[in-house]
Amino acid sequence: MCLTVPGQIVSVEGTDPRLARVDFGVAQRTANLMYTPEADVGDFVIVQAGFAIRILTTAEAEEALDYHRELAAVARETSATPSA
Repeated sequence: MCLTVPGQIVSVEGTDPRLARVDFGVAQRTANLMYTPEADVGDFVIVQAGFAIRILTTAEAEEALDYHRELAAVARETSATPSA
């Protein structure tokens, strides 16, 4: 299973290939926009294997990021709990 975290496009360069710099909060990565040619600065995208494969609405991105934060909190709590 793959858990993807939305990233926000902060810059776009080039024409062929058209590449975006995507901010994931803790890191920035380059993504090819071949499958999402309409993507632009400010859009939230899902990136898989170096390609932006889907554009998300702001509401979809915020919901996914909320779930990610919840999972991270549970993981921190679980790892902080001493095992018996």
